[in-house]
Amino acid sequence: MSEGDSVGESIHGKPSVVAAFFTRIGQIYQSWLDKSTPFYAVRWAATLLLTAVYMIRVYILQGWYIVTYALGIYHLNLFIAFLSPKVDPSLLDEDEGPALPTKQNEEFRPFIRRLPEFKFWHSATKGIIIAMICTFFDAFNVPVFWPILVMYFIMLFCITMKRQIKHMIKYRYLPFTHGKRTYKGKEDTGKTFAS
Repeated sequence: MSEGDSVGESIHGKPSVVAAFFTRIGQIYQSWLDKSTPFYAVRWAATLLLTAVYMIRVYILQGWYIVTYALGIYHLNLFIAFLSPKVDPSLLDEDEGPALPTKQNEEFRPFIRRLPEFKFWHSATKGIIIAMICTFFDAFNVPVFWPILVMYFIMLFCITMKRQIKHMIKYRYLPFTHGKRTYKGKEDTGKTFAS
């Protein structure tokens, strides 16, 4: 490959101005994402506000129902991945790999999600922003009878959640853990015994 053939490089082998600009934008974006990581309540509040703005826009414009339906399906898939364990217990053999505790006295293993909370939030927010951008283009405003889409989405949601809840009950896991359980026993009195 000759000099300057690779993507993002100028003839002299240095990164082009455009590539350097987009690299810098990506670094700034990642920096803001990293700073927002610990503030989950603020992140989700902003996403809910963005969702409300999107819904108000769709209601006022009276259109873009297909885009809204696709956004709902996308969010449902993200939510199912958020509720699912990283390693599906139905695919594991009894003797292989880590397993979720099935009895009260088994060792505690924290629930590891297939889709972590931050990635769930980030993907959901990006989906809302993309849907919002789609509402500015008439090509995405396909005329449909929206009550059918609403009923179909409600049926899909109920069937999917029923299947997910049955899976949780069958393999005895909860997608929400708050740390390792501690048991109160005899308290240490601070005395030491000589042997």
